[in-house]
Amino acid sequence: MITKIKVAQLQEIDGQGARTLAVGDKEIAVFRLSDGSVRAIENRCPHKGGRLSEGMVCGSSVHCPLHDWKINLHTGRVQEPDHGMVTVYETEVDAETGSVYITVD
Repeated sequence: MITKIKVAQLQEIDGQGARTLAVGDKEIAVFRLSDGSVRAIENRCPHKGGRLSEGMVCGSSVHCPLHDWKINLHTGRVQEPDHGMVTVYETEVDAETGSVYITVD
């Protein structure tokens, strides 16, 4: 079952910052990029399980705080020469209200 969940108001997420939320047994990190867009990914690096919400956002990627693996926030892919992938969640920002939603299944 696909569910759309309100996670925040846009102004509650700092620019180049993150919020976390739990949905069932999943922990999700929601990022606000420097261009104002919002992205959501699984909050666990595929390497050693580092909390990506604690990493530094640079452009459209986040650096894992444990070993500096770089993960693309659009695709969930780890930058080479490292390898792996995290789950990416669809995001939506309501232009009128500023509400931020993610879609989970």
